[in-house]
Amino acid sequence: MKPALPIAALASALVLGGAWFLTQPSGSQSTGFDLPGAAQAQGASAEIDISTVAEMTLGDPDAPVTVIYYASLTCPHCASFHANQLKSLKSEFIDTGKVHFIYRDVYFDRFGLWASMVARCGGESRFFGITEMLYDQQVDWIAGGDPGLISENLRRIGRTAGLEDAAIEACLTDETMAQTLIAWFQDNAERDGINSTPSLVINGERHSNMAFNDLAELINAALEG
Repeated sequence: MKPALPIAALASALVLGGAWFLTQPSGSQSTGFDLPGAAQAQGASAEIDISTVAEMTLGDPDAPVTVIYYASLTCPHCASFHANQLKSLKSEFIDTGKVHFIYRDVYFDRFGLWASMVARCGGESRFFGITEMLYDQQVDWIAGGDPGLISENLRRIGRTAGLEDAAIEACLTDETMAQTLIAWFQDNAERDGINSTPSLVINGERHSNMAFNDLAELINAALEG
């Protein structure tokens, strides 16, 4: 295990150009919480104003069922969930006012952090569109694992989404945002007991990845209850 780092130092090391990696391999399903600085997560959250991080949501906030979805943009299983279960979830439950959907990032590695920073660079109105592009093109933008190539791929996706070059650079090198996102992720994951992706919290009850039929059964049970 690499030595623990304060979140500020960790963020500085992980932003674009940093040479430091989180301990989990890209695409891993499990965080294992072997993340530098994780031991200080609770204290760090008190020191860092994570309330500035916007929740990315879909659907009616007053819907009877809330589904919190924890995912990593470098996780292949999350890309599969996004392409399959989420589409059905959206059409059958989110768009019909039955489910309020909340998307929360999990950071396995600096590439996932960079991708999240690009997705958030477009603000709430563009977040899900950029996120869909990142999942759809995941194999291509991560290919080879070269940091320089990955950063250029992320810039390209940002430009395709309509972001200006200056805005992309500002987002990718924003250490304060990186620091805040890491503290936010750790606070959320610790509170909800998240140790793998994708994970779902349905009306406060945590579940691991599942087929859509199983997910629909749980949601329907919550609606009836």
